Amino acid sequence: MSAGLLLIVIVAGAYLAAHFASEWMARRFLVVSGAEYLLLGVLLGPAVSGVIQASTVDGFAPFLTLAFGWLGALIGAQFYVRDLIRVPTDHFRVAMTEATLVLLVVAGVMGGALRWWLGASWAEVLISAVVFGAVGVSSAPTGIAVVSRRLGTRGFLMRQLQVTPAMDALVAITAFGVLLAVTHDAPPSGAPVPTPTEWVVITLAIGVVSGWLFHLFVGGERKIDRLFIALSGALILSSGAAAYLRLSPLLPALLIGVVLVNTSPARHEIRDVLTRVERPLYFVLLIFAGAAWQPDGGGWVLVAAMFLLVRGFAKVGGAALAARLHGHLPSLGSRWGWGLMGHGGLAVAIALNYRLYDSSEMAGLVFTATLVSVLVTDVLSAWIVQALVHTAPEPAAATASAAEGRP
Repeated sequence: MSAGLLLIVIVAGAYLAAHFASEWMARRFLVVSGAEYLLLGVLLGPAVSGVIQASTVDGFAPFLTLAFGWLGALIGAQFYVRDLIRVPTDHFRVAMTEATLVLLVVAGVMGGALRWWLGASWAEVLISAVVFGAVGVSSAPTGIAVVSRRLGTRGFLMRQLQVTPAMDALVAITAFGVLLAVTHDAPPSGAPVPTPTEWVVITLAIGVVSGWLFHLFVGGERKIDRLFIALSGALILSSGAAAYLRLSPLLPALLIGVVLVNTSPARHEIRDVLTRVERPLYFVLLIFAGAAWQPDGGGWVLVAAMFLLVRGFAKVGGAALAARLHGHLPSLGSRWGWGLMGHGGLAVAIALNYRLYDSSEMAGLVFTATLVSVLVTDVLSAWIVQALVHTAPEPAAATASAAEGRP
């Protein structure tokens, strides 16, 4: 099967799955789709059947780059300032503290594990350790949204669970984007060498300039088809520029989403366009991520198991400590971090983006551990959130009312 025909088949199948199977499974069985597409990719990939070869995955790198950009823009579109100021600031403080703690703990422990396992120096494992931290921070909002629609819960705990994944995504994307910028390889000899700070500025400028140009070009356009074409062009331009410079497309695209949702009068239509295309692109991303997996010996099993344990302890412990530091442990409980166990597409995007840029053994271990963690946690994420909400502490309602200024 030719590469073009294969892409058409995969995209068509992903679109139908997103349109029919995904929502039905969520409503009927409280199961968030995703893990099955990773498994399908593994079965189609060179590690099992070989239907999709490694060279095929590399050939679709531009399409994957667009998927990274689309996901980043969708996350950025959540940060509409007028909506954010309506949320009590304590939610953001708890979420940012939790995300920072998880990033530091996962990066530190997994960096030490890689150093011991591979006998490498701290300088050699630094990049992989921070990528592990960024992947560990990311939390899927899908399972939380499914439970919220099903139970209609509006307490302090549910509001915190709704706010935290966006903050987790912001920290994860920023950490990964800045990491690739400050550790950027020097260009060929003779070319001017930007400093790490300049690479960070370049990364941010790609997103801000692309978002502003899109805003000027589209103006007050509200037709979905035209917005889709224009938005696709902006994301292709920014993501392609970032990938060409070997920077992360996620951070510039996130800035595009922030700029557009806060400056365009068509922000609702832009969000609609991003949301409609996100699920098919997400499923295609999962399939190609699974196809890109190639096990290197048996050591990945130990690393993946350690990452699962470390991330689990960091999420639960970091969330409890964040709630305690900000005085909300009675309303959230010590176990509210369990609701953040689902990974979501961002973790896969970060790990795959890193894998496409780095073919080393450490990058392979990070990628493999991420896929295993997504397979284990995403299927159960909605069930965990539902069980957590049912056992929420009684003071949650009172604290929520006080925090939101209600009687």
